[in-house]
Amino acid sequence: MLVKHIVKKRLFLPQSFKITVWSKLKPYFYELRERTINSVKELETWIDNWCELNDVVAEEFRWRYIRFSCDNEDNKALESYNYAVQELTPRISPYNDALNQKLLSSAFTKKLSKKKYAIFLRSVQNSINLYREDNVSLVADIKTRAKNHGRIFSKMTIEHKDKELTLQQAQTMMETLERPEREEIYKKINARLTQDASELESTFDDLLQLRHQVAQNVGYDNFRDYKFHALERFDYKIQDCLDFHESIAKEIVPIVNELNAMRKKMMDVEVLRPWDMYCDMDGKHPNRPFKNTKELVQKSVQTLKLLHPIFGEVLELMNDIGHLDLESRKGKRPGGYNMPLPLSGVPFIFMNAANSIKDLRTIMHETGHAVHAYLIKDYRLNSDKNLPSEVAELAAMTMELLTLDYWNEFYEDEQALRRAKIWQLEKVLSTLPWVATIDKFQHWLYTNHEHSSHERTETWMRIFNEFSSSVVNKEGLENELQYMWHRQLHIFEVPFYYIEYGMAQLGAIAIWRQYKSNPQQAVANYVRALSLGYTKSIPEIYEAAGIEFNFSREYVRELGQFLKEELEKLIFEA
Repeated sequence: MLVKHIVKKRLFLPQSFKITVWSKLKPYFYELRERTINSVKELETWIDNWCELNDVVAEEFRWRYIRFSCDNEDNKALESYNYAVQELTPRISPYNDALNQKLLSSAFTKKLSKKKYAIFLRSVQNSINLYREDNVSLVADIKTRAKNHGRIFSKMTIEHKDKELTLQQAQTMMETLERPEREEIYKKINARLTQDASELESTFDDLLQLRHQVAQNVGYDNFRDYKFHALERFDYKIQDCLDFHESIAKEIVPIVNELNAMRKKMMDVEVLRPWDMYCDMDGKHPNRPFKNTKELVQKSVQTLKLLHPIFGEVLELMNDIGHLDLESRKGKRPGGYNMPLPLSGVPFIFMNAANSIKDLRTIMHETGHAVHAYLIKDYRLNSDKNLPSEVAELAAMTMELLTLDYWNEFYEDEQALRRAKIWQLEKVLSTLPWVATIDKFQHWLYTNHEHSSHERTETWMRIFNEFSSSVVNKEGLENELQYMWHRQLHIFEVPFYYIEYGMAQLGAIAIWRQYKSNPQQAVANYVRALSLGYTKSIPEIYEAAGIEFNFSREYVRELGQFLKEELEKLIFEA
């Protein structure tokens, strides 16, 4: 087995040290702040010690988040997480700012290797530029309030045929053949979502004002401009995001409309409705790719190994050491994520499996993240491992597409496999307009922070209609649609972290196009790009993968047409 679990040896903190209270953690920050540095070698040792301390803190905080999200009703886990956010973070932040200042003021910093430290030092300078003591408590408050979204959604269930279903389980039932039942479940889900609309609106109002205050404290006119720098978007500008919106509206939405017109015809319905978008357009029974999460893991490991041995071994190792929580259950936070763990080097995958093809897509996506984290686990600098999302999501979304040729591990029947591939490519295509919708909406939200609730709803519906398919009839569903953005956890918890999915989706399509003509080379390029971590700029990492970091209409049209052609081959396959 190529993949092994080796816990990183500590050189600064005791191997057995665990974070409990601030008084136990503080001495290590204090020592770094007060240490005398007399040479470049001593400075590099100091940086290594600081990075190790950051890894210890990050790993502990991430485990607290994992435990809390696995069970939103575990009060002990919640208290532990809140202590980290409300008590430890406000004390750590001033020390990190002092350490940033100490580094950049050192006479030996200029003698550090530019090739090795350029991105690290750029990040440090950016942190200094954005740090304000007044924001420490505000940021802690924001993090605590933002978790209200997950708490609310974790409790949402519906009743159907005398069964209580989580929303993930109910969503899976939308794949059923019976159109009346699909409509019934769709309306039950949306009715349940609107029950908490008022509380979610209120939560967001609070977050909006707090975030605006954070931006103003740093001297920005609005949170959008502040967050652009906080996310360290050094390699592209706000205008590039606006160009992305336009390219998707002009080049991808028309393709989605064409495919939905085809769906309408194949389903032989006079009016295509939102609940018709989840079922098979051929009128076949939904294919369940696995019986339980044990089988999901087993089949996923085999699928991934066929693409590249290390890919499957990473997931296998995660399963062996208990770094997977996959099944959907009441009280569990919605959604899915991969959580890098810098000390153990083996990340954690969290998701809500409900025996659906969507779960197959999710585990491939999150394993893409996990493989990425594993490949870069030995980098010394925190900045080398703190991946920009445009690169992190490239790893995940590409894994979804590269594994397609091996989905027969889940679908032995050729026609079932064909339909699964069609579903996946439809989702790839539909992701792009939805990403543009969410990102454009957030640009408006934060550059118009004094908007009323009515203006927000009106703007949401305008942007939603701009990017949604005109072929799908939404008449009579206005009340539900006006709150659809509430589902997007990113808006509440990680604002502006979303367009990266669209940028990475374009990159994933480009790598898959490369794979179709030269599989071995494409996989090699993919691994090479991932192995760079964040030691190069985003465009350079995309270049290493053999693709472009490009949002022009011409490039988006080219990739959209390729995807459309691949979909049509599958749809009309005999």
